[in-house]
Amino acid sequence: MRAVVQRVKSASVTVDGEVIASTGNGLLILAGFHSSDTHEDSDYIISKCINLRIFEDTAGLMNLSVADLRGEILVVSQFTLYGDARKGRRPSFSDSMPPAKAEQFYNEFLNKFKESYSAVQSGRFQADMDVALVNSGPVTILLDSKKQF
Repeated sequence: MRAVVQRVKSASVTVDGEVIASTGNGLLILAGFHSSDTHEDSDYIISKCINLRIFEDTAGLMNLSVADLRGEILVVSQFTLYGDARKGRRPSFSDSMPPAKAEQFYNEFLNKFKESYSAVQSGRFQADMDVALVNSGPVTILLDSKKQF
């Protein structure tokens, strides 16, 4: 499983002209699922995101997590995180989890995330979403449950 974690001042998801989710200070997380992902992968990503110390303390050092600040989290599914563009010019998505399995996995991931942290909102799976954000810093962290980077 992969996640792009962005520290944000605000973020929102719009579908068909309607804002379906929005957050203030906290994290925007773009989540992609590999065809071989398990619940251990999602547990790893959830724990990392909640406890990642990327917010500044009173000394200006990145020592605080979103949980420490009681910030908000917006999670958006993004299958393109497993796009492989090493050959040619058109990415291959063959490593991405198939849509039917990915939707179930995403919903289970969101439920676990909400059990672990109460201030979680989400985009809509497979919808054409407009995602807006004000990146704070900017701070962007890449996570991979297989620790490939």
